[in-house]
Amino acid sequence: MEQAKRQYLIEFLGALGVYFVLLMLSIWLLAAYVQNDALRVVVAVLPMLPCIGMCWVVLRALRRLDEMQRQIQLEALGFAFAGTAVISLTYGFLQNVGAPDITMFAVWPVMGVLWCLGLVLANRRYR
Repeated sequence: MEQAKRQYLIEFLGALGVYFVLLMLSIWLLAAYVQNDALRVVVAVLPMLPCIGMCWVVLRALRRLDEMQRQIQLEALGFAFAGTAVISLTYGFLQNVGAPDITMFAVWPVMGVLWCLGLVLANRRYR
């Protein structure tokens, strides 16, 4: 495995591991111990700290790419951004006529799937 990919995997999986630990800790603390409302907010968002780290890792990986791969990633992310906006706004309007509420946790998987689809489309374009 080339060094840049290896470094990315080590950094990303490390941040993901910390996320998992903090997520389990926050769920446990919120369920059993933390009663103060202000402290509950802090504990609830605690898992977001490693998420910020994951964002940093992804940005570092993007900066290591050559120009062509950056262009492909840009097009894929643009596709994911626009597609997620269209889907989430459409569903928001549907909620005005009775569609059930969906948790915000559903947005990221939609964007992730669209990013992958965008990568497939962008890679085909540059073959």
